[in-house]
Amino acid sequence: MAQTEEKTKKQTDNRGLAGQVIGETSVCAVNQSQLMYRGYEIADLAEHATFEEVAHLLLIGHKPAPEELSSFKSELVSMRAIPDSVKDVIIQIANNSPQTHPMGVLRTAVSLLSHLCPVCEDNNADADLKKSMQLLAKIPTCIGVHQMALDGKTPVDPDPNLDHAANLLWCMSGEVPHESEAKVMDVSLVLYAEHDFNASTFTSRVIASTNSDLHSCVCGGIGALKGNLHGGANEAAMEMLQEIMTAVESGSTAEEFMQNAFETKKKLMGFGHRVYKNGDHRAGILRSWGLKYANEAHPEAIKWFDLGDEVQAIMLRDKNIHPNVDFPCGMTYFAMGIPVPQYTPIFVAARITGWCAHIMEQHQNNRIIRPLAHYAGEELRNWND
Repeated sequence: MAQTEEKTKKQTDNRGLAGQVIGETSVCAVNQSQLMYRGYEIADLAEHATFEEVAHLLLIGHKPAPEELSSFKSELVSMRAIPDSVKDVIIQIANNSPQTHPMGVLRTAVSLLSHLCPVCEDNNADADLKKSMQLLAKIPTCIGVHQMALDGKTPVDPDPNLDHAANLLWCMSGEVPHESEAKVMDVSLVLYAEHDFNASTFTSRVIASTNSDLHSCVCGGIGALKGNLHGGANEAAMEMLQEIMTAVESGSTAEEFMQNAFETKKKLMGFGHRVYKNGDHRAGILRSWGLKYANEAHPEAIKWFDLGDEVQAIMLRDKNIHPNVDFPCGMTYFAMGIPVPQYTPIFVAARITGWCAHIMEQHQNNRIIRPLAHYAGEELRNWND
């Protein structure tokens, strides 16, 4: 009887809005067998579209014609620079509080940019699109200023001759990336660009539903993405692999680490997904590109992919749980030499497109999001009793 009740409880457990449909969108579709951005399947986009094309698709609503793409890219390039006042604050945080998480710095930068945006409080479609494109263009610059300052280097200006992904890497390092490195980053941005009503997007839409401004919605999205159960999982997945590698190099094995993790119920990051029970469509795509890059540019990094494959096989064999995109992301960015704390800000550099598409959709067809809760507290009682 107890087992039946427990089973029923699990079947009806809707904490975290599990399995609940709370709205509709034309931006993205996520299900067991497909991930689509406005009708285009993710593998098709990763193979054939650039990130700028995907950004246009999400923000403006259709695949760009060549002349539309050229205009869109030119406009983004013209928006990349950030005001000196914002740059100075980012540098001050890096110099005076280097332990501050880059996501906190990025949240502050977006908030500062809002104060300098003349259409910040305007929620009409044209103003929202302008603000969306400005943030898309400026976020890589903000990330780069912070990382260069942390490295004790003078930040560089955005390079108008580089595409979005390559410019992001340039801003972070001051070095023009190799073509293969820029391609891998471009693919990762495409894969991370959008994912329907995930926690950060839902947060952004809830804020938008109050008629708050787009910058406030994005700040909320950044706050939600920062958590290690959401965007921060790519950092946590790489930190876990580093822990396993240290154990292996000390004479243990990945098998021993994993079995101990199972026994102690240690949270293993980069695995499982609320929707994809049979595997994340994006994970295999990013692993292939990351391994290809490692083979071509950094053979010494292949050991991380070998270890990742071993950990993945154990997880699948013993728990029947597949990796999500955050698992290969950690290995791929690590192979590229990107500091682990910057993984989630790079996620923002991609997901800003999805967030803004949803914010605009919410603003244009709005009703405040106000769900009900099931009360599980005390029954009515008298204060004087």
